[in-house]
Amino acid sequence: MLKTVYFRSSIFWLLVLLSCKQESSVPYYNSPDFEPHFLSQKDASRQIPHTIAPFSFTDQNKKTITDQSVNQKIHIASFIFTSCGSICPVMIKNLKIVSSKYQKSEDVVLLSFSVTPWIDTPQKLKDFKVKNNITNPNWHFLTGNKTEIYKLARQSYFAEEDLGFTSDSTKFLHTEHIILADRDKKIRGIYNGTLQTDIEQLIKDTEVLRKE
Repeated sequence: MLKTVYFRSSIFWLLVLLSCKQESSVPYYNSPDFEPHFLSQKDASRQIPHTIAPFSFTDQNKKTITDQSVNQKIHIASFIFTSCGSICPVMIKNLKIVSSKYQKSEDVVLLSFSVTPWIDTPQKLKDFKVKNNITNPNWHFLTGNKTEIYKLARQSYFAEEDLGFTSDSTKFLHTEHIILADRDKKIRGIYNGTLQTDIEQLIKDTEVLRKE
């Protein structure tokens, strides 16, 4: 009887140990070269210092959205402008697939930052959202200071990868990249917003993060 109890106890603690060291199937990213790091949450808290920096912008409803607004939430960042006639329409169409999936999920937030904030006023962004039949209340289209948006895009989200990180801040920002950040504001994925296969992967990865 004692041997049986001891055996079961050993198995239990072995499983606990293994679960503590389990690496996530969705990698962490710590630098603009997007080298993947497959780590447990515990290890990532020590080994992945990079997080999305504090920010404060205005959405289409003139509401202030900050980094605190996505605390303990998964968020998906993109960079668009309302007059874009090339990649943005395709990105919006694909992001609507993501939006539809999480229409009623308050733990998943979409943030689309305007890269022409001097043109995209809150009203223009509101009209753009209506025009594209976007009803998700957790999808915010953001405007604000150009320098701050560009700095956040390049140095926090690594939106243009290596090139963007070192770009002149005055150089126009135009990227098809969509960034996935977890509840701790750590980067967990980069996707081509013009490719439906990437959008499907984004949804799969988001589902993993929701369960972490």
